[in-house]
Amino acid sequence: MKFLVSTFLLASLCCFSASRASAQLYEARTSTVNFEKKERDAVKVQVEGTAAWTRDFWQSWLKDTYNIRLKGDGVFGVGKKDVLMAKQTPASSVSGKLIDFYSMVTSPSDTTSELSVFAAFGADTFLNPDKTPTEFAALRSMTQSFAGAARIKAYKEKIAEAEKQLKEAEKEKERLQKEITTLEANTTSNLARIEALKQTNISNALKAREDSVKLITTGQQMELRKVQLQKRRDRLSALDRK
Repeated sequence: MKFLVSTFLLASLCCFSASRASAQLYEARTSTVNFEKKERDAVKVQVEGTAAWTRDFWQSWLKDTYNIRLKGDGVFGVGKKDVLMAKQTPASSVSGKLIDFYSMVTSPSDTTSELSVFAAFGADTFLNPDKTPTEFAALRSMTQSFAGAARIKAYKEKIAEAEKQLKEAEKEKERLQKEITTLEANTTSNLARIEALKQTNISNALKAREDSVKLITTGQQMELRKVQLQKRRDRLSALDRK
């Protein structure tokens, strides 16, 4: 009984942990990042996909949605960071003023990535929930919108991949069916040839037996004819001597 209870509790904890981890995805939250040797208030969100995938989509999404063009190149990997930025860019959805827009992408795991978004009016006036609550809330709303778009894109890509795999499976099924049909036709043809050869062999065997009987008869007839021929030769010789 104790074992069953322990097993149930363990299963419940695993399900709870999985649900909690799943719930953290696509939910923007307030956090901090270390930038220029200082902790800066930021909005973070985790999405499904590699860091490179998230980086590329984040840049294209910002460009298409808000006309914000981020710059920054680097190599991504687990635990590695790279800052994307747009200096003194207009972002009316966040503020009427020009802002310095920053973001980082990291990889908590092989299948998820985390986007950190933060901004500043100038060199040392970074947005935060206390001093610039309206702007920071807008930054969070922007990040949350991106998370929703990333979720839809991820699902679409999964569907596209599943459809591709289905088509490949259908093609493979058709190929196998054609191959089976061809093999079956060849087998039927070969069996027919084998049957024909069997019948030919049976006919050949019967003919051989018939020929064997005829051969014996022919042999006997030959012996008789030899005897007859010899008698006639003997009689001819006798006549010649008279």
